[in-house]
Amino acid sequence: MTQGRFITLEGGEGAGKTTALAIVREELERRGRRVRVTREPGGTPAAEKIRSLLLDPETGALDPMTELLLMFAARRENVTGAIEPALAAGDDVICDRFTEASHAYQGGGRGLGAEPVDALSELVHPGLEPDLVLVLDVPVDVGLARIRERGDAPDRFESDRSEFLERVRAAYLERAAAHPDRFVVIDATRSPGEVADAIRETMRDMLERWS
Repeated sequence: MTQGRFITLEGGEGAGKTTALAIVREELERRGRRVRVTREPGGTPAAEKIRSLLLDPETGALDPMTELLLMFAARRENVTGAIEPALAAGDDVICDRFTEASHAYQGGGRGLGAEPVDALSELVHPGLEPDLVLVLDVPVDVGLARIRERGDAPDRFESDRSEFLERVRAAYLERAAAHPDRFVVIDATRSPGEVADAIRETMRDMLERWS
């Protein structure tokens, strides 16, 4: 049985990952591939409980290392309970955020740097990394304006200062530049149709390469 492919969606707040995920799933299923969708933090009952703690504004400020450890605790549950079993069964997995989010939010945004993220990655998911990382990129002010337009109450990360979110965006772009073999950055400031076309083109290119 062929191992499935692992695809992750990344980006700052209001970047449009939910819409992008639906497009990626559609492109895979159109070619008869089985798809499992999960998210981070979350993906299993235990990891979803950790997600609630991390995103709840009432949780308040956390020590950056505490936040990182909670993220990786949830990630371990997702990896062992959802991602690895699906990949082993030959299913493609699409995950809304993965370890690159920790590089961006805790490594970049919180100032922890890459070293603790890399160390925990080796412990929590050794040998597992996405085949494709799609980064939906928008300026911070554009992303926050989209959240306000939706009328959603901001979560704990969306409520953080714009300086923090600028560091998050910069970290994503730095990671993408350092790993062009796995990362594709999508300019998500374009019209929804143009963004969708860019994602579909990327998926067609990757599926041809994988075949």
